Amino acid sequence: MSTNSEPTPAQAGFAPTRWSLVAAAQGQSEPARAALGELCQLYWYPLYAYLRRRGSRENDAQDEVQGFFADLLAREALSAADPARGRFRSFLLVSLRNHLAHERDRAQALKRGGGAQVLSIDWLSAEERFRLEPADSDTPERVFERAWATALLERTLARLEAEFEAKSRGTLFRALRERIGDSSKEIPDTPAVRGLKMNEQSLRVTVHRLRKRYREILREEVAQTVATPADVDEELRALFETFSR
Repeated sequence: MSTNSEPTPAQAGFAPTRWSLVAAAQGQSEPARAALGELCQLYWYPLYAYLRRRGSRENDAQDEVQGFFADLLAREALSAADPARGRFRSFLLVSLRNHLAHERDRAQALKRGGGAQVLSIDWLSAEERFRLEPADSDTPERVFERAWATALLERTLARLEAEFEAKSRGTLFRALRERIGDSSKEIPDTPAVRGLKMNEQSLRVTVHRLRKRYREILREEVAQTVATPADVDEELRALFETFSR
């Protein structure tokens, strides 16, 4: 979907950011609601996982996430967002904590949301994903960080697949996708790979290009969540550290 284009903190060569989407989501117009919906779709699961690990019951966590985004829209709270303050994920988590602190009464939270569904979410899928979260000893913050990192990687892979589909090369992508995040030089001898009818050297070159483009898209995705290009490498390190703890 398209959103209003806003200048980024780094004017030259820095991709439009989530902060631009935040700016577009301010107000109660239909475009603002659409922009907020996009933010919701990107970040609802990390927030849900955070709440569940914090101790919220399944239904309560669903209501709290819905109520949080409804509150952002109703109060135009996104107008307080400032990219100079750092990472968007940090802003979002602090905003959720503030919302919970002021909305202890669940009925009031639902009332503020008008009982309406701000976004369409597959809650069954959410709970299935949460059950796969490892280590009950993990803090809610760590669960949030890991869910955020996973969402970024999934979005990166989805963008890469869409690019290949647009070039009618979806079959090639699906046959080799398992090699994208694997540093191994081995090319699997699978029916899908054999069906490509490519020699080994061509396959190696193609996998190399897949990985290169994947890294490029990942950097773009990370760049959309931080204030300046200088933060990208640090954020990438933080991303991969979430899987090593």
